[in-house]
Amino acid sequence: MSTITFDTHDFVTKMKEAGFDEKQAEAVVRVVSASQSELITNIHFDMKIEKELAPIKAELLVIKWMMGVLIAIAIANFAKQFF
Repeated sequence: MSTITFDTHDFVTKMKEAGFDEKQAEAVVRVVSASQSELITNIHFDMKIEKELAPIKAELLVIKWMMGVLIAIAIANFAKQFF
């Protein structure tokens, strides 16, 4: 989805300066690089939520219409008794 570019060599160098050995620093850089593919932006998140909520919205629309019809029938029956 979204990628962040960074200097992996500089990252490894800073990790080694912080006390990591070269194998550990390279492993951390590989993990961070691989995890970037799982990042999403707010726009992607919103689109995914909208896609998942679309069926629920459709069902709610049907339920609203059904409730409206039921209320209209109930009012008509009530009015029929008094008029």
